[in-house]
Amino acid sequence: MTPAVKAFFDEATNTVSYVVREPEGTACAIIDSVLDFDHAAGRTSTASADAIIAWVKAEGLRVEWILESHVHADHLSAAPYLQEQLGGKIGIGDRITVVQDTFGKIFNEGTEFQRDGSQFDQLFREGDSFMIGQLRGEVLHTPGHTPACLTYVIGDAAFVGDTLFMPDFGTARCDFPGGSSADLYNSIQKILTLPDETRIFVGHDYKAPGRDDYAWETTVGEQKALNVHVGEGRSIEEFVQMRDARDATLGMPRLILPSLQVNMRAGQMPEPDEQGDVILKIPVNKI
Repeated sequence: MTPAVKAFFDEATNTVSYVVREPEGTACAIIDSVLDFDHAAGRTSTASADAIIAWVKAEGLRVEWILESHVHADHLSAAPYLQEQLGGKIGIGDRITVVQDTFGKIFNEGTEFQRDGSQFDQLFREGDSFMIGQLRGEVLHTPGHTPACLTYVIGDAAFVGDTLFMPDFGTARCDFPGGSSADLYNSIQKILTLPDETRIFVGHDYKAPGRDDYAWETTVGEQKALNVHVGEGRSIEEFVQMRDARDATLGMPRLILPSLQVNMRAGQMPEPDEQGDVILKIPVNKI
Protein backbone atom coordinates (compact mmCIF):
# COMPACT_ATOMS: atom_id res chain seq x y z
CA MET A 1 0.00 0.00 0.00
CA THR A 2 1.05 3.57 -0.66
CA PRO A 3 0.33 5.82 2.32
CA ALA A 4 -0.36 9.51 1.88
CA VAL A 5 2.32 11.56 3.67
CA LYS A 6 1.99 15.17 4.81
CA ALA A 7 5.20 16.88 5.98
CA PHE A 8 5.49 19.75 8.46
CA PHE A 9 8.88 21.50 8.50
CA ASP A 10 10.08 23.35 11.59
CA GLU A 11 12.81 25.72 10.41
CA ALA A 12 13.87 26.64 13.96
CA THR A 13 15.14 23.08 14.53
CA ASN A 14 15.33 21.88 10.90
CA THR A 15 12.98 19.05 11.88
CA VAL A 16 10.45 17.37 9.62
CA SER A 17 7.34 15.92 11.27
CA TYR A 18 5.00 13.68 9.32
CA VAL A 19 1.36 12.67 9.29
CA VAL A 20 1.04 9.27 7.59
CA ARG A 21 -2.47 8.20 6.60
CA GLU A 22 -3.95 5.09 5.07
CA PRO A 23 -4.73 5.63 1.36
CA GLU A 24 -8.42 4.84 1.81
CA GLY A 25 -9.79 5.60 5.25
CA THR A 26 -9.24 8.03 8.09
CA ALA A 27 -6.57 6.39 10.28
CA CYS A 28 -3.19 8.12 10.60
CA ALA A 29 0.03 8.28 12.58
CA ILE A 30 2.14 11.29 13.55
CA ILE A 31 5.91 10.86 13.47
CA ASP A 32 8.53 13.02 15.27
CA SER A 33 6.50 16.00 16.40
CA VAL A 34 7.95 19.29 17.70
CA LEU A 35 7.14 21.30 20.83
CA ASP A 36 8.43 24.84 20.28
CA PHE A 37 10.94 25.96 22.89
CA ASP A 38 12.51 29.37 23.44
CA HIS A 39 15.77 28.33 25.08
CA ALA A 40 16.78 31.82 26.19
CA ALA A 41 13.46 32.44 27.94
CA GLY A 42 12.75 28.85 29.00
CA ARG A 43 9.28 29.04 27.44
CA THR A 44 7.36 26.46 25.46
CA SER A 45 4.67 27.06 22.86
CA THR A 46 2.58 24.82 20.65
CA ALA A 47 2.43 26.54 17.26
CA SER A 48 4.11 23.67 15.41
CA ALA A 49 1.93 21.03 17.04
CA ASP A 50 -1.19 23.15 16.55
CA ALA A 51 -0.54 23.24 12.81
CA ILE A 52 -0.56 19.43 12.78
CA ILE A 53 -3.69 19.31 14.91
CA ALA A 54 -5.52 21.75 12.65
CA TRP A 55 -4.62 19.76 9.53
CA VAL A 56 -5.60 16.42 11.06
CA LYS A 57 -8.97 17.82 12.13
CA ALA A 58 -9.57 19.52 8.79
CA GLU A 59 -8.92 16.20 7.03
CA GLY A 60 -11.21 14.33 9.41
CA LEU A 61 -8.47 11.91 10.44
CA ARG A 62 -8.24 9.58 13.42
CA VAL A 63 -4.83 9.43 15.12
CA GLU A 64 -3.87 5.90 16.11
CA TRP A 65 -0.15 6.36 16.75
CA ILE A 66 2.23 9.14 17.81
CA LEU A 67 5.62 7.69 16.95
CA GLU A 68 9.14 8.72 17.91
CA SER A 69 12.06 7.52 15.79
CA HIS A 70 14.39 8.05 18.80
CA VAL A 71 15.08 10.31 21.77
CA HIS A 72 15.79 13.54 19.90
CA ALA A 73 18.65 15.79 20.98
CA ASP A 74 17.71 18.84 18.92
CA HIS A 75 14.03 19.46 19.66
CA LEU A 76 11.42 18.73 22.28
CA SER A 77 8.64 16.28 21.44
CA ALA A 78 5.01 17.43 21.46
CA ALA A 79 3.73 13.85 21.85
CA PRO A 80 1.81 14.33 25.14
CA TYR A 81 0.12 17.50 23.86
CA LEU A 82 -0.88 15.81 20.62
CA GLN A 83 -2.17 12.79 22.51
CA GLU A 84 -4.27 15.05 24.73
CA GLN A 85 -5.77 16.79 21.72
CA LEU A 86 -6.06 13.91 19.26
CA GLY A 87 -5.63 10.59 21.06
CA GLY A 88 -3.36 7.79 19.86
CA LYS A 89 -0.64 5.70 21.49
CA ILE A 90 2.91 7.02 21.94
CA GLY A 91 5.54 4.57 20.68
CA ILE A 92 9.35 4.33 20.60
CA GLY A 93 12.02 1.63 20.43
CA ASP A 94 12.48 -0.69 23.40
CA ARG A 95 16.12 0.36 23.72
CA ILE A 96 14.81 3.59 25.23
CA THR A 97 15.73 1.92 28.51
CA VAL A 98 19.42 2.18 27.60
CA VAL A 99 19.00 5.88 26.82
CA GLN A 100 17.07 6.48 30.03
CA ASP A 101 19.73 4.76 32.08
CA THR A 102 22.54 6.74 30.42
CA PHE A 103 20.93 10.16 30.73
CA GLY A 104 19.23 9.45 34.01
CA LYS A 105 22.75 9.30 35.45
CA ILE A 106 23.99 12.35 33.53
CA PHE A 107 21.07 14.44 34.79
CA ASN A 108 21.24 12.90 38.28
CA GLU A 109 17.55 12.04 38.13
CA GLY A 110 17.52 9.74 41.15
CA THR A 111 15.42 6.64 41.74
CA GLU A 112 12.08 8.40 41.15
CA PHE A 113 12.84 8.56 37.41
CA GLN A 114 11.68 5.27 35.92
CA ARG A 115 14.17 3.75 33.47
CA ASP A 116 11.88 1.02 32.12
CA GLY A 117 10.23 2.90 29.25
CA SER A 118 6.93 2.98 31.11
CA GLN A 119 6.39 6.63 30.13
CA PHE A 120 5.55 5.37 26.63
CA ASP A 121 2.47 3.39 25.59
CA GLN A 122 4.33 1.02 23.26
CA LEU A 123 7.95 -0.16 23.09
CA PHE A 124 8.80 -1.57 19.67
CA ARG A 125 11.37 -4.27 18.91
CA GLU A 126 13.03 -5.31 15.66
CA GLY A 127 10.48 -7.13 13.52
CA ASP A 128 7.39 -5.81 15.30
CA SER A 129 4.45 -4.65 13.24
CA PHE A 130 1.54 -2.32 13.87
CA MET A 131 -1.54 -1.17 12.02
CA ILE A 132 -2.73 2.28 10.98
CA GLY A 133 -6.26 1.33 10.03
CA GLN A 134 -5.71 -1.09 7.14
CA LEU A 135 -2.14 0.12 6.61
CA ARG A 136 0.63 -2.08 8.00
CA GLY A 137 3.80 -0.71 9.54
CA GLU A 138 7.01 -2.67 10.18
CA VAL A 139 9.76 -1.83 12.67
CA LEU A 140 13.49 -1.88 11.95
CA HIS A 141 15.95 -1.31 14.78
CA THR A 142 18.52 1.05 13.24
CA PRO A 143 20.95 2.16 16.00
CA GLY A 144 24.07 4.25 15.56
CA HIS A 145 22.92 7.81 16.00
CA THR A 146 21.48 6.58 19.31
CA PRO A 147 21.02 3.04 20.68
CA ALA A 148 17.22 3.28 20.43
CA CYS A 149 16.77 4.55 16.85
CA LEU A 150 14.01 2.96 14.78
CA THR A 151 13.00 3.10 11.15
CA TYR A 152 9.27 2.76 10.53
CA VAL A 153 8.50 1.09 7.19
CA ILE A 154 4.87 1.90 6.42
CA GLY A 155 3.68 0.59 3.08
CA ASP A 156 6.17 1.80 0.47
CA ALA A 157 7.56 4.54 2.76
CA ALA A 158 10.40 4.39 5.30
CA PHE A 159 10.69 7.01 8.03
CA VAL A 160 14.36 6.91 9.00
CA GLY A 161 14.60 9.62 11.66
CA ASP A 162 18.21 10.81 11.98
CA THR A 163 19.83 7.75 10.40
CA LEU A 164 20.02 9.05 6.83
CA PHE A 165 19.65 12.58 5.51
CA MET A 166 19.11 13.66 1.92
CA PRO A 167 21.73 12.11 -0.39
CA ASP A 168 23.59 15.41 -0.85
CA PHE A 169 23.90 15.86 2.95
CA GLY A 170 24.80 12.33 4.00
CA THR A 171 24.24 10.73 7.39
CA ALA A 172 23.66 11.50 11.06
CA ARG A 173 26.30 12.10 13.71
CA CYS A 174 27.21 9.26 16.07
CA ASP A 175 29.09 10.98 18.91
CA PHE A 176 26.30 11.22 21.48
CA PRO A 177 26.55 8.83 24.46
CA GLY A 178 25.71 5.35 23.18
CA GLY A 179 26.24 6.26 19.53
CA SER A 180 28.40 4.22 17.15
CA SER A 181 29.47 4.94 13.59
CA ALA A 182 29.92 1.22 12.90
CA ASP A 183 26.38 0.54 14.12
CA LEU A 184 25.08 3.37 11.97
CA TYR A 185 26.76 1.95 8.88
CA ASN A 186 25.20 -1.47 9.49
CA SER A 187 21.80 0.11 10.13
CA ILE A 188 21.99 2.03 6.88
CA GLN A 189 22.83 -1.15 5.00
CA LYS A 190 19.68 -2.70 6.48
CA ILE A 191 17.61 0.23 5.20
CA LEU A 192 19.24 -0.02 1.78
CA THR A 193 18.09 -3.63 1.38
CA LEU A 194 14.54 -2.31 0.96
CA PRO A 195 13.31 -2.09 -2.64
CA ASP A 196 14.94 0.73 -4.60
CA GLU A 197 11.59 2.46 -5.15
CA THR A 198 10.90 2.67 -1.41
CA ARG A 199 10.32 6.28 -0.46
CA ILE A 200 12.61 7.53 2.32
CA PHE A 201 11.48 10.39 4.54
CA VAL A 202 14.27 11.97 6.59
CA GLY A 203 14.00 13.56 10.03
CA HIS A 204 15.93 16.75 9.28
CA ASP A 205 17.23 18.85 6.44
CA TYR A 206 19.89 21.56 6.55
CA LYS A 207 20.21 22.49 2.85
CA ALA A 208 23.37 20.94 1.49
CA PRO A 209 25.83 23.35 -0.12
CA GLY A 210 24.52 24.42 -3.51
CA ARG A 211 20.89 23.57 -2.75
CA ASP A 212 18.45 26.46 -2.27
CA ASP A 213 15.39 24.64 -0.94
CA TYR A 214 14.69 22.31 1.96
CA ALA A 215 13.97 18.71 1.00
CA TRP A 216 12.99 15.57 2.89
CA GLU A 217 11.86 12.86 0.47
CA THR A 218 14.17 10.59 -1.49
CA THR A 219 14.33 6.86 -2.35
CA VAL A 220 16.43 3.85 -1.46
CA GLY A 221 17.78 3.80 -5.01
CA GLU A 222 18.86 7.43 -4.83
CA GLN A 223 20.56 6.86 -1.47
CA LYS A 224 22.49 3.87 -2.82
CA ALA A 225 23.72 5.80 -5.82
CA LEU A 226 24.14 9.33 -4.52
CA ASN A 227 24.53 9.53 -0.74
CA VAL A 228 27.77 11.43 -0.19
CA HIS A 229 28.69 9.35 2.88
CA VAL A 230 27.56 5.81 2.07
CA GLY A 231 26.67 5.77 -1.63
CA GLU A 232 28.43 3.78 -4.33
CA GLY A 233 29.32 0.95 -1.98
CA ARG A 234 31.56 2.80 0.48
CA SER A 235 33.12 0.36 2.95
CA ILE A 236 32.49 0.35 6.68
CA GLU A 237 36.15 1.24 7.31
CA GLU A 238 35.92 4.31 5.08
CA PHE A 239 32.63 5.36 6.61
CA VAL A 240 33.76 5.00 10.24
CA GLN A 241 36.93 6.98 9.60
CA MET A 242 34.99 9.75 7.85
CA ARG A 243 32.10 9.85 10.33
CA ASP A 244 34.26 9.87 13.46
CA ALA A 245 36.54 12.59 12.08
CA ARG A 246 33.57 14.71 11.04
CA ASP A 247 31.80 14.28 14.38
CA ALA A 248 34.89 15.48 16.24
CA THR A 249 34.43 18.90 14.60
CA LEU A 250 30.74 19.33 15.51
CA GLY A 251 29.38 21.35 18.40
CA MET A 252 26.48 20.10 20.49
CA PRO A 253 22.94 20.87 19.30
CA ARG A 254 21.55 24.07 20.82
CA LEU A 255 18.65 22.31 22.54
CA ILE A 256 20.35 19.06 23.55
CA LEU A 257 20.08 19.53 27.33
CA PRO A 258 16.37 20.41 27.52
CA SER A 259 15.50 17.99 24.72
CA LEU A 260 17.02 14.92 26.33
CA GLN A 261 15.43 15.57 29.72
CA VAL A 262 11.99 15.93 28.16
CA ASN A 263 12.16 13.35 25.39
CA MET A 264 13.41 10.50 27.58
CA ARG A 265 10.14 11.08 29.48
CA ALA A 266 8.02 10.67 26.32
CA GLY A 267 7.73 14.44 25.97
CA GLN A 268 6.69 15.11 29.56
CA MET A 269 8.43 17.74 31.64
CA PRO A 270 10.21 16.71 34.86
CA GLU A 271 8.05 16.63 37.97
CA PRO A 272 7.46 20.12 39.46
CA ASP A 273 9.32 21.10 42.63
CA GLU A 274 7.68 21.96 45.97
CA GLN A 275 6.62 25.36 44.61
CA GLY A 276 5.05 23.81 41.52
CA ASP A 277 7.83 25.01 39.18
CA VAL A 278 9.31 22.85 36.45
CA ILE A 279 13.11 23.00 36.47
CA LEU A 280 15.39 21.73 33.72
CA LYS A 281 18.98 20.94 34.66
CA ILE A 282 22.24 21.97 32.98
CA PRO A 283 24.89 19.42 33.94
CA VAL A 284 28.36 20.94 33.58
CA ASN A 285 31.07 19.12 31.61
CA LYS A 286 28.97 15.95 31.28
CA ILE A 287 28.27 15.78 27.55
